[in-house]
Amino acid sequence: MNQTQWTLKSFRDLLLKCVAERDLFTGKTLHARYVKSLVASSTYLSNHFVNLYSKCGRLSSARAAFDCTEQPNVFSYNVIVKAYAKDSKIHIARQLFDEIPQPDTVSYNTLISGYADARETVSAMILFKRMRELGFEVDGFTLSGLIAACCDRVELIMQLHCFAVSGGFDSYSSVNNAFVSYYSKGGLLREAVSVFYGMGELRDEVSWNSMIVAYGQHKEGAKALALYREMILKGFKIDMYTLASVLNALTSLNDLIGGCQFHGKLIKAGFHQNSHVGSGLIDFYSKCGGRNGMSDAEKVFQEILSPDLVIWNTMISGYSMNEELAEEAVRSFRQMQRIGHRPDDCSFVCVSSACSNLCSTSQGKQIHGLAIKSHIPSNRISVNNSLISMYYENGNLQDARRVFDRMPELNAVTYNCMIKGYAQHGRVTDALLLYQRMLDSGIAPNNITFVAVLSACVHSGKVAEGQNYFNTMKERFKIEPEAEHYSCMIDLLGRAGKLEEAERFIDSMPFKAGPVAWAALLNACRKHKNIALAERAAKELMAMKPNADTPYVMLANMYTDAGRWEEMAAVRKLMRSRRIRKKPGCSWIEVKKKEHVFVAEDWSHPMIREVCEYLEEMMKKMKELGYVMDKKWAMVKVDEAGEGEEEMRLGHHSEKLAVAFGLMSTGHGEEIVVKKNLRICGDCHNAIKFMSEVADREIIVRDNLRFHCFKDGKCSCGDYW
Repeated sequence: MNQTQWTLKSFRDLLLKCVAERDLFTGKTLHARYVKSLVASSTYLSNHFVNLYSKCGRLSSARAAFDCTEQPNVFSYNVIVKAYAKDSKIHIARQLFDEIPQPDTVSYNTLISGYADARETVSAMILFKRMRELGFEVDGFTLSGLIAACCDRVELIMQLHCFAVSGGFDSYSSVNNAFVSYYSKGGLLREAVSVFYGMGELRDEVSWNSMIVAYGQHKEGAKALALYREMILKGFKIDMYTLASVLNALTSLNDLIGGCQFHGKLIKAGFHQNSHVGSGLIDFYSKCGGRNGMSDAEKVFQEILSPDLVIWNTMISGYSMNEELAEEAVRSFRQMQRIGHRPDDCSFVCVSSACSNLCSTSQGKQIHGLAIKSHIPSNRISVNNSLISMYYENGNLQDARRVFDRMPELNAVTYNCMIKGYAQHGRVTDALLLYQRMLDSGIAPNNITFVAVLSACVHSGKVAEGQNYFNTMKERFKIEPEAEHYSCMIDLLGRAGKLEEAERFIDSMPFKAGPVAWAALLNACRKHKNIALAERAAKELMAMKPNADTPYVMLANMYTDAGRWEEMAAVRKLMRSRRIRKKPGCSWIEVKKKEHVFVAEDWSHPMIREVCEYLEEMMKKMKELGYVMDKKWAMVKVDEAGEGEEEMRLGHHSEKLAVAFGLMSTGHGEEIVVKKNLRICGDCHNAIKFMSEVADREIIVRDNLRFHCFKDGKCSCGDYW
């Protein structure tokens, strides 16, 4: 071997090492030397420079290197097609694919995988059909990409499964692993289990990891942990993906102690700084850690050496699940951008969820604008679904529907979001019509669909219709009712005054009723003044959620309404002995992109004096129209109340103050959206109806249960709430 050959071989070996290790700095140095050298252009070396830039996320450099390749071959095209597909520019990837003089099976597999990443199911299937018509050989990579492209369309996955078995492709571990993952994602755990155990000796580490994740996704955490132990006994290698799968299982079990113990093992094994495992730990603590959950998640985040996009997304998701930390989620999203990470669809879904919990509507609109300007394909359903939720949660049902109508493709989640939005806003007819449209379009409803539909019936008192939908779940769609469905039925019966039927329903549930069901029953008892049943519901709630103030407050209020002052005093004494404090009523409103907070009987707002004066003048006009203050909501004993105390208390409820501030601070036609942390009180509900009539304004109030849209002296709830 002469000196030139040895030098060329060393250059090639060093370049391959740069590609394998994603060493961009050394690779760029080699590229500069290659360009300046007098050596004839090598397609082989040029291809690897394209590959290096692609793997390092430098798409423009990859394209420049490709364009400088004098004689690009099929490998050259495959690399650049993959680069554009991974960068969410599938249309350019397709253009380059069509330019390939003689594409091979890898070319087709690369573009099919790109379509899978872009969730373009139809395009992937059309390409697969063309591939077969032209006589190209289908392999395991082809099938794996197609299965991923099916997303949650289980009917297509089943057809591909039949094709795989008849064609002998079920002998590929990668194909079976894909079936395990996507059957699970499509809600078909039984089929995923069948594929996994049918693989026999074909099962590899990916197979076991996929099945552990599948059990975790379906809240079968105990089975996932048992499978993990079996995996160890059989001698399979435990890697970061396995450990992340186990964390997912522990999260599904809500096993804080077990998760902390497992965290200790990860630290001893040196995996705690791994980004993949770290993402699982952050997710675990954010969901299972209670009050200190996000604090522990932040500690995990700080220990990770180089947080990637997935880690940031998991942190943002954790913050977004806690209403009080929604602003922190948005700050983390901005920080992620500042350090150079480009948001993907998951980033936008998480931050949109956080914006749903903010009083600020402008933040959500900014995120929507950023999503439009990003490289995420316009038909990325998950982002649009999250935007629909964000808009209706912020009281903007019109923009939510606008996003819905402009979506090129809809799925079950899309319909669920829009149906739920209509239900929460009291637009029951629209919700049920949309459900029927969903059925007519051939999209099968799922358990979440029926929660949304039943909620619509709850908010409108449609008892017969609700019972029919509940029965339809199991009889027609083979969906077993879960705790949320039973809670909706209890709420539906209770609000309609059918308390005995609601009690029988809760006693006949196939599993123990949870706090949501008992809270629904307690709320119904409050409405219909059934103290005996309320005492039972409150007792159950106190046992299940000992630190929650709701059962104590509601029971005390019921005793107050009934004039049973001794029992009321006993409940309040019990609260003090257990150190349980009533959560103060708090309302938020955004005016001119600034958030304003009002707390009941609190004088800290800088304009509180002006607000109270405005409210007093408004009250005079309201009384002229027939408004009478309902003093029972003041919750004070009549003979113990000082002169004007009841009026003062009711007049300074947080929602009244926030609405008054909104009216005096905005012009006619500007939206007024108030959010409250508790349920709106009866007197405030009545008062705001009059305020909307006096001011001739539309006022939207979102309490902890639903939206109330006040206009012309009426509320969208029809006073059924």
